[in-house]
Amino acid sequence: MFDFSTPVDRHGTWCTQWDYVADRFGSADLLPFTISDMDFPTAPCILDALSQRIAHGVFGYSRWKHDDFLCAIDHWLSTRFNAPVDTAAVVYGPSVIYMVSEMIRQWSAPGDAVLIHTPAYDAFYKVIEGNARQVLAAPLRKTGNDWQCDMRQLEWQMARPECKIMLLCSPHNPTGKVWTHDELATLAQLCERHNVRVISDEIHMDMVWQGHHHIPWSVVGERYALFTSGSKSFNIPALTGAWGVISDAQDRDNYLAVLKGRDGLSSPAVLAVSAHISAYRDGAPWLDALRHYLENNLRYVADQLNQAFPALNWHPPQATYLAWIDLRALGVDDEQLQRVLIEQQKVAIMPGYTYGDEGRGFVRLNVGCPRTKLEKGLQGLINAIRVCLA
Repeated sequence: MFDFSTPVDRHGTWCTQWDYVADRFGSADLLPFTISDMDFPTAPCILDALSQRIAHGVFGYSRWKHDDFLCAIDHWLSTRFNAPVDTAAVVYGPSVIYMVSEMIRQWSAPGDAVLIHTPAYDAFYKVIEGNARQVLAAPLRKTGNDWQCDMRQLEWQMARPECKIMLLCSPHNPTGKVWTHDELATLAQLCERHNVRVISDEIHMDMVWQGHHHIPWSVVGERYALFTSGSKSFNIPALTGAWGVISDAQDRDNYLAVLKGRDGLSSPAVLAVSAHISAYRDGAPWLDALRHYLENNLRYVADQLNQAFPALNWHPPQATYLAWIDLRALGVDDEQLQRVLIEQQKVAIMPGYTYGDEGRGFVRLNVGCPRTKLEKGLQGLINAIRVCLA
């Protein structure tokens, strides 16, 4: 029913991944597997909804707080995660990172600390330090094919008086870890014990693979802010727009007052609202087909890598379309690998150290693309590794 195999030329569309790859990698003629958007057109139902809204022709100031938007969100959380939401607790924002940043400002003061699990999405470091807060790292440890959180070490960090917030990434980027119910319940107990508030970034919640299940923080938490968007799942980040659930009414009022008053952001991008409503009402069949395609892409990466380098024994992640590839068994030098990828193979793949020191020895390969592109990029990575090992 849906075509994910036909390449779409994104050059000349002002897109970060293709048109501005030189900004990070120093060369413009690279095949990119970098920023976490996908090379697929969005769902047909969303294109239809956008076309209808554009045909109306009037694009005045708009609102997000209405039943069409709120009920679509409740429908999605109820049917996909068995986690119905009190729509009175739903909030809107221009992006997940904006919403995270604002709650950091509201729940802490300059000099306070925010706890994150590392390696971490690089924007987390920036949003914490950019708000004059400290980063407290709780390193995840790889055990076999799983990533584990040392809860004893985590509690030691939480007990520090400067620790005010845990910024959770669920599912976790870049490792692809899916937090279990028991893990989330333990995190919730520790946060309550040490009066640490929780901001949960769940933007990858729809990209969880077979055998694993995403559990929203709202299922286990008390006082929290859960933020997400359809932008990753339906490949619509350029439309902007995100939403979330802030459990405490006063926290919610404070957030919305800042959104409208200080920042003047209460009128949403109307096309983003239309896209989210369509996605959550009618987009499930497209998303399920996409998920199947992405899972096959991840298995393809595993098959090809392990055939070329049996010592890797790499397994696809539990979640996300970002292959977090552990190359440490091969002893490849990170900087040399990047030079060979860029200069010889003409491929751009994110180095693991982008996500902190715990990412050294890894690369993050975005498989959200047609198989023909993935084949070229993966072969480039295999060739580059062989050059480094020669």
